Amino acid sequence: MEKIIIGIHGLANKPSEEIQAEGWKKSIAEGLEKNCGLSSATFNFDDVYWADLLYMYPLHNEKNFSFDALYDTEPYMPAEPGALKKYRDSWLDRVRADAQSILGNVVDVAKETFGMDAIADFLIARVLKDLAFYYDANRQVYDRGTQKQQQARIALQERLTNKLLDHKSKDIMLIAHSMGSIIAYDVLRNLGRPDQGVRVSHFVTIGSPLGLPHVKLHVVGERDYDPTVRAPSIVTESWVNFADRKDPVAFDTHLRDDYGPNKLEREVQVRDDLILNDYKSNGKHNHHKVFGYLRAPEMSEHIRSFLGI
Repeated sequence: MEKIIIGIHGLANKPSEEIQAEGWKKSIAEGLEKNCGLSSATFNFDDVYWADLLYMYPLHNEKNFSFDALYDTEPYMPAEPGALKKYRDSWLDRVRADAQSILGNVVDVAKETFGMDAIADFLIARVLKDLAFYYDANRQVYDRGTQKQQQARIALQERLTNKLLDHKSKDIMLIAHSMGSIIAYDVLRNLGRPDQGVRVSHFVTIGSPLGLPHVKLHVVGERDYDPTVRAPSIVTESWVNFADRKDPVAFDTHLRDDYGPNKLEREVQVRDDLILNDYKSNGKHNHHKVFGYLRAPEMSEHIRSFLGI
């Protein structure tokens, strides 16, 4: 069966779809070459682009106009020599994971007991604007491609749904970054009800906010038919969640305590894997940047295994 990697991007504005997709492909190829010694690896890639639904103008890379607010200050650039390193787990990671689980449970109870939804919504709107946009039922967006106005959340989900349906005859690895992981989770759950014949063998989340209590409560509250917070049933082989401990969006780096196994015979459940996101621009690290996630050694090994090379 033909294999394909599908990527869906995350927060904030992006360059054009062509430039964004090229950065993903270069990052994956760079990781395969530097981490796995595969200098001429080939793979099929397709992207799900949704920045145009939220932003009128994309970021640009014209250095003569670097003063422009839309200038892309964090484009794809190769990793610095020796920067790609595996993460070394320590006993502190287990302590942090337990602390995150306890904190998440405390917040969940507090929200239910004291009605903190409004507070959470306010904070989300200030810090993660795209996430607030996504959960606001009154938000409408205009799709210049289809020339129709519709609820933002539906429009965002349709982009990924249509892409998955286009490739449903293939062996799919879906890589979802940041806010894209929430869109991906919702779409994968919805595609299984009713079953539309799509199977994703490997689901990968990177820099994901799926562990936020606010997000989990939406997952539960919107599914009266099955309120279980679990792995999507159409994921057949694995769900791996890669996170950098210094990534502010991936506040909860361990999702396994939050999302149970799906209902398949194999009972696929999320596996958490800490990585080091090497991305740096103008001397400053961005531990949330997608390019750093895509070329991390652990990610490269996972992709190589999927491709069978």
